[in-house]
Amino acid sequence: MEEKTRYSDSELQEFKAIILEKLEKARADYELLHSTMTHSADNDTEDTSPTFKVLEEGAATLSKEESGRLAQRQLKFIQHLEAALIRIQNKTYGICRETGKLIPAERLRIVPHATLCIEAKQ
Repeated sequence: MEEKTRYSDSELQEFKAIILEKLEKARADYELLHSTMTHSADNDTEDTSPTFKVLEEGAATLSKEESGRLAQRQLKFIQHLEAALIRIQNKTYGICRETGKLIPAERLRIVPHATLCIEAKQ
């Protein structure tokens, strides 16, 4: 039996559906994190109240920094998912960039933006 060199169009469509679902959730999570950082959904007196305590300000700053880091990570994840969609379009999706072999479908279902097979990752 000949070894497959790429996934079939129907398999690529299955992966595309998985990626689009994850992309939708990732974008929603990013928007939530972004609004947390910018307080665009807030309607309180947080930035106008003169009675802030130093500890509260420190905690708020740490919270904003953490939200910023999480938002950056989420944005990077979104970019990886979008790149995976381009690879699907080019029919190069699921091919390990190191070995040139197919990445197992089980791995792609869990990590749909993977570009390395386990062998190459180690």
